[in-house]
Amino acid sequence: MLDFLDSALHVIAQLSDAAPAAQTAGAAAATETGMLHFILQSDVVGKTLFGFLLLMSLTSWYLIFVKSFTNIRIGQRSKKFLQDFWAASSLEQVENEIATHGANEPFAHLAIHAIHARSHHAKYGAMKLEEKGSTGAFVTRTIRKVIDEETARLENGLTILASIGSTAPFVGLFGTVWGVYHALVGIALADGVTINRVAGPVGEALIMTGLGLAVAIPAVLAYNGFVRSNRVYLARLDVFAHDLFTFLSTGQQVSESSHKARRVVLVTPTEE
Repeated sequence: MLDFLDSALHVIAQLSDAAPAAQTAGAAAATETGMLHFILQSDVVGKTLFGFLLLMSLTSWYLIFVKSFTNIRIGQRSKKFLQDFWAASSLEQVENEIATHGANEPFAHLAIHAIHARSHHAKYGAMKLEEKGSTGAFVTRTIRKVIDEETARLENGLTILASIGSTAPFVGLFGTVWGVYHALVGIALADGVTINRVAGPVGEALIMTGLGLAVAIPAVLAYNGFVRSNRVYLARLDVFAHDLFTFLSTGQQVSESSHKARRVVLVTPTEE
């Protein structure tokens, strides 16, 4: 991997050096400093740290785009399912719709598991230890299990984003310290010391700190945004779970805000 990274950097440096070939000598000398020059002149440790930062950046942006697209899609599907659920004429219709289109979002997943748990316990009773207790208790445990599963699914990838946001600045800082150390060693071995000899290598070494911050800032912002979005979504899921449990238990919807404009006319099946 290091050989591939080194070859790629050399190719980029050659392409960047070909463009200013017709410029003045001062401008050509200015191209000898910068990020590419620092990385090309660094040792294995410096190039490895740069590779880690590049990998962290690619991973974080991949998670940002994938989770953003997934959250938007799940939100749209959840909104449509809630509208169809409370507009259905019976639980059988809800089961048929879920069987036809699949439980492709948390609300449908929660609803179908709760309905099946209620029907199963009412028909067969407690056949296993996990089914002991009343029907309401069994449905409650099922709902909690589904909510825990959906919470874990929504939080998938957030640990990686948090890790990148917290470690990338330190990786960049370590690269800066390592680069400054080698720059000072090179200056100490040189015959004459001028401000140009000191400022150039030290300034290049600071690029690693900037790269670390550039990787960490989007990861931290995205992590905070996803945590906030998940918290709001799970709160809605918890409200729906409460309404669903109440409806399965009493046959009436208890909702004070989201469905206050209409009442449910569903009739639950009679327990055998």
